[in-house]
Amino acid sequence: MNQALRIQTSLINAAEKKILVWLAKRQPRWVTSDMLTVVGTLGALIVAIGFVLSNNNVQWLWLSSLGLVINWYGDSLDGTLARVFNCQRPVYGYYVDHTVDCINEGLMFIGAGLSPFLHLDFALLAYAIYLVLTINVSINAHLKGEFRLTYIKLGPTEFRLIIVIANTLLIAIPALVAISHTYHILGHTITLRILDYVALGIIVIMSLIYLFTTLSDARKYSAIDPKKPRSPQVPSTKKP
Repeated sequence: MNQALRIQTSLINAAEKKILVWLAKRQPRWVTSDMLTVVGTLGALIVAIGFVLSNNNVQWLWLSSLGLVINWYGDSLDGTLARVFNCQRPVYGYYVDHTVDCINEGLMFIGAGLSPFLHLDFALLAYAIYLVLTINVSINAHLKGEFRLTYIKLGPTEFRLIIVIANTLLIAIPALVAISHTYHILGHTITLRILDYVALGIIVIMSLIYLFTTLSDARKYSAIDPKKPRSPQVPSTKKP
């Protein structure tokens, strides 16, 4: 299996790459990529637990932010470790990494939806759009050998930072927790809080990214694989 070209153009990509290589070179010899993948999943679980416990006290959001850091450490460093020490397993690594990513994101999105700050419906919708983008990335990795990790200069690390900042603001500014607006839409009443607006913004951004990306990719693939005229039907020479 040929490895797809990794396209990483996020805002902090250059600095992040240097940090990850520095960390990879200082890992004990007994640390493996699989161990770091498990660490990433542990971080995702901590994120979910922190969000759920924030129903009791907003200070639990610190635990959620800590989980995001742990998730970044494991999720970002597992592949870096393999590349730095030239011990990649392209087939196995591709399968495990992206399977586990979907599980981790599910834990974090659902955990956020079970917090008092975000509607579960919005969290699940954001997760669904994330999965659709992931499928599109995987398709392109096979069809044109490009594995795109970022869109409009934003990648997983930037989205983690957005959530950490939102958590910190909710803890530091109690008035933000109390902000809510009630809307009446098509006979339904819905109350939105601060993270609902953040989630809606992310949903809109990801939806637009998916729409423009798929239209652009479809045009490129159409040029590679143009329409063919229908061949005239050949009459059957078989006797009834």
